[in-house]
Amino acid sequence: MATLLRRGFASQAAAHSNKVTIGLIPADGIGREVIPAARQVLESLPKAASTPRFEFIDLDAGFEHFQKHGVALPDETLARLRGECQGALFGAVSSPSHKVAGYSSPIVALRKHLDLYANVRPVASVAGSGQKQLDMLIIRENTECLYIKQERIETDANGQKVAWADRKISEFASRRAGLMAFNMALMRDKLRSNIPASERLWQGKPKVTIVHKSNVLSVTDGLWRETVRSVKEQNLDRFGGVDMDEQLVDSMVYRMFREPEAFDVVVAPNLYGDIISDGAAALVGSLGLVPSANVGDNFVVGEPVHGSAPDIAGQQKANPIAAIRSAGLLLEHMGYSAEAANIYQAVDGVLREGQIKTPDLGGKSTTQEVTDAICKRL
Repeated sequence: MATLLRRGFASQAAAHSNKVTIGLIPADGIGREVIPAARQVLESLPKAASTPRFEFIDLDAGFEHFQKHGVALPDETLARLRGECQGALFGAVSSPSHKVAGYSSPIVALRKHLDLYANVRPVASVAGSGQKQLDMLIIRENTECLYIKQERIETDANGQKVAWADRKISEFASRRAGLMAFNMALMRDKLRSNIPASERLWQGKPKVTIVHKSNVLSVTDGLWRETVRSVKEQNLDRFGGVDMDEQLVDSMVYRMFREPEAFDVVVAPNLYGDIISDGAAALVGSLGLVPSANVGDNFVVGEPVHGSAPDIAGQQKANPIAAIRSAGLLLEHMGYSAEAANIYQAVDGVLREGQIKTPDLGGKSTTQEVTDAICKRL
């Protein structure tokens, strides 16, 4: 059975406890449909000795909350995440495409406040589903680049507006992302060693591909490239068995669609990682299938890759699978790998069968029907 676990996102958390408290932040749009679906799946897990007793705390955030209350990420939400929760699930946010005074994306703020410095996005095909074969893990640096949101507008000598955006790339953040990428590559290789060679989607040595545009942005992307490369070059005793290559971000997109099987672990600065991971979702059928986890040293937030999809919100058309898989990633990080594997196997079974699927995959099933089918397979 294909699982995200064997693709290399394994436990980094403390020892198990009998109770696990998860913060639920549906936020905007279809987040209010897919996060309850993920909760239902967690509550439907078969009870075993290792299965925790879940408790959930409903928390506020989002653009709609900002419109009502003037704040997108309430202090109470942060305080309860820090003080009461072992992890969280975030739905989606309807951040406007134009500037709104006083508003800033709550998920970006959440990543900064909790130091969730890497966004981990597995993109893999389901065996027997007829999809193009790929088994890729994208590590997106989560705290810097243009997402520091330091922008301004000036007026030039001719009276024309000029917009500026500052971009931050630090050696510290680049090294953390690089370390995670190389460690994940080794972990994936170890997990693959337990799988028959004929069933492995990736057949080669573990590999990390560094994405950049240093031929143009020689200072910022140059520092990113040099720092991530140094993770291997300064730790050959540990990472000498991991192949390392590079891709300019534009050629990365081209190759990813032409030959996705060429990539194992991909590590990229924030903006590039955001773009290529959304693009990679097309290779497996839909954004509604792709999960992610915002990872720090002490906390993790599962988050489906898709947006708030206001055009279908409230219509039971949203695909809950990305959120459900994100709940699996959350469990993996917390050390509940068997429970996570159960979720992935149930999801893969529904996808492989192909009878119950939401409109984004060409079906007519509702969000609830897909969720119920996954729970039944559990």
